[in-house]
Amino acid sequence: MGILSRFTDIISANINALLDKAEDPAKMVDQYLRKMSDDLAEVKRETAGVMAEESRTKRLMDENNREVAKYEDLAKKALLAGNEDDARVFLTKKQELENLGASLGTAYAAAHENAVKMRQLHDKLVKDINTLNSRRQAIKAKVAVAKTQERITKLGASADKIEGSKGAFQRMEDKADKMLDEANAMAELDSQPVDEAQALEEKYKTADVNASVEDELAAMKKKLGL
Repeated sequence: MGILSRFTDIISANINALLDKAEDPAKMVDQYLRKMSDDLAEVKRETAGVMAEESRTKRLMDENNREVAKYEDLAKKALLAGNEDDARVFLTKKQELENLGASLGTAYAAAHENAVKMRQLHDKLVKDINTLNSRRQAIKAKVAVAKTQERITKLGASADKIEGSKGAFQRMEDKADKMLDEANAMAELDSQPVDEAQALEEKYKTADVNASVEDELAAMKKKLGL
């Protein structure tokens, strides 16, 4: 179910519940307008959040594109300098960033679509509230139009859950990165440094043994007249 559809469902349920209880239609319209104003405030907050997510995703995508261009330029410079291996490294990094860019592009497209829908919903709700405020006498006509508008609260809850899940996922990913960094640091600290003197000592011990064998072999040859 899409964003607008979820909002429409909850709004319809709210207005029908209000009208079922209504004894004085004029008072109920006032109550309904107050409810829509509350919903508008919620939609405005949600719309701002969705638009911010669109901007953040666009910024990440643009930064990634600049990185791709940078490594392509470095690869060209490396080739011109005759360093083909360096160029190969730069191109490998460029391809990794291009793969990331594809994912960022998909995320941005979705974020942009959500931002457009939320802005449309916000603008439509503002327009409907203004219309109902100016034409309160046309209760039945305006209520019929408003039934398709008042489904706002539901998306607010759904959007909060989605953002909460994304935030929790990011926290777990950050925690995993931290654990890996700490494990690598501990492994580096636990590694023993190479004792160059000890390594050389073993070399010369072997040299002494070989010299002793050669001396004994020469003495034996001399004794045998060889």
